[in-house]
Amino acid sequence: MKKVVIDPVTRIEGHLRVEVEVDDENIIQEAYVSGQLFRGIEIILKNRDPRDAGLLAGRICGVCTNSHFRAAVSCVEDAYHLQIPKNAQIIRDLMTMALFIQDHVVHFYHLHSLDFVDVTKALQADTALTSKTAYTYSDNPFRNSKSHYENVKQKLKTFVDSGKLGPFSNGYWGHKEYKLTPEQNLIIFSHYLDALKFQTNISKAIAIFGGKTPHPQSIVVGGISSVADMLNPARLNEYIFIIKESKEFIDRAYIPDMKLLATAYRHEIKAGSGRANGNFISVGGYEFDDSKLFESGVIYNHDFTNIDAFHHDKISEKVDRAWYRDDNQEEPFYTDLNKDATLKTEKNSDKYSWIKAPRYDDKPMECGPLARVLVSYSKQNRTLKPFVDTFLKEVDLELIDLSTTVGRNAARAIETQYIAEFIFKLTSNLLQNIKYYDTRTWTKYDFDTLAKESKGRSFFEVPRGILTHFINIKDKKIVNYSVIAPTTWNATPKNSDNQKGPYEEALVGIKIEDTKKPLEVLKVIHSFDPCLACAVHIIDTKEKELSSYKIK
Repeated sequence: MKKVVIDPVTRIEGHLRVEVEVDDENIIQEAYVSGQLFRGIEIILKNRDPRDAGLLAGRICGVCTNSHFRAAVSCVEDAYHLQIPKNAQIIRDLMTMALFIQDHVVHFYHLHSLDFVDVTKALQADTALTSKTAYTYSDNPFRNSKSHYENVKQKLKTFVDSGKLGPFSNGYWGHKEYKLTPEQNLIIFSHYLDALKFQTNISKAIAIFGGKTPHPQSIVVGGISSVADMLNPARLNEYIFIIKESKEFIDRAYIPDMKLLATAYRHEIKAGSGRANGNFISVGGYEFDDSKLFESGVIYNHDFTNIDAFHHDKISEKVDRAWYRDDNQEEPFYTDLNKDATLKTEKNSDKYSWIKAPRYDDKPMECGPLARVLVSYSKQNRTLKPFVDTFLKEVDLELIDLSTTVGRNAARAIETQYIAEFIFKLTSNLLQNIKYYDTRTWTKYDFDTLAKESKGRSFFEVPRGILTHFINIKDKKIVNYSVIAPTTWNATPKNSDNQKGPYEEALVGIKIEDTKKPLEVLKVIHSFDPCLACAVHIIDTKEKELSSYKIK
């Protein structure tokens, strides 16, 4: 066996290392995914006022700030049994939905698309043919004209001629894994540039109610503080206008680009490339009117006909092969590397990652857009199902085909399109409440009269999957705090039972064309949208000091 090491994996949030073992034909037989950065945000939360949990937990990550902020505040509200007003719920959902849209679009175009798009081949494109090709995937392609593509080619040529490719440096250009024609490359590369402006605009939508982004500050225990923005018609109109612009890009660029990929990589999809173990989990949520955005449920082994109910008490978290002591699962225990600088993985007891190993019913599970789409579709969610059916019909694929590297991206795009439509229902409900003089945004409470000891939890579907926060309060101070983030589920290491997590399982069976340019590995890993800053965490249940820090 030959070992191939990728360290660090780039175009992700955080520090990730991947080691794969390949046979004589360069087919991956075993994989080890390792979170390389230790973080201890939960330690910082100890002995703090519970009302500060959101502002501190939001710093767990610079990408998922809104998600952790909201989950932390909701966790405290659960501990104190506080019910927030409907308007506060809607405002929080509007911020979250805008974050979904931003995160998904940015992930594909700026973090993942270069695994499919050979930007240097785009220079060979015939711009007239490019414009014609775009109509294959959309009746009304985004910014589709010969002159536009000429301008895009000139921008790219300027990069190349200068010898400074910037974000396009050190790519595996010319790799046989790239399947797109020069014209298809130019189409998606054009949208890569358009998505830069998209990212700026959608961030404004989050900031309208969040006060700022990243690290919004308008969610408070009991509700929201951005009352003036909610009651200002100009601010509401600005939010709606941004979402309408975003929806246009999603419908005319993002979805067509997914159809393009699904067509170009059809053979790879049908071969099941990047498919994990088939266990999917969703906690559902985001109710509106008489329906909900996502259904909750559990799928085992790709069985879409039998969806089990989700039960939070089936969740466990283990450290058999994570860098923590077995007798005290909260104490770091780093075991170093082998002499050749590879991970220690020879034994089933060897530890190789800072990421702990969450399990549901003792099984590794995949969460995220793919899991949400599969669970909600299989449970006949009447609002989501038409979006999935339309996409699958137009590219001639089946539901099982979404459980692949390219399919994972398609599920994310379908979800984005679905959410962009759903947002208008939320804004309509908010306007109706205001119209009939329901302007409540905060539930009044007296902190001094609240229970001195309590426990709370929150479960949310966020862009990358399931996010859970747990809090334990004594004497009105946080004594324990714990987070299980989506990437903790997906990038989980093995346990002593040697079960692979989704990342590792999805890599096994992949053939690497050139072990010095392992694009195939990166493509699979990027399809999960890794966020390692969120995935690594620690709690101290025994109130033992692990480390002390002096801030100057």
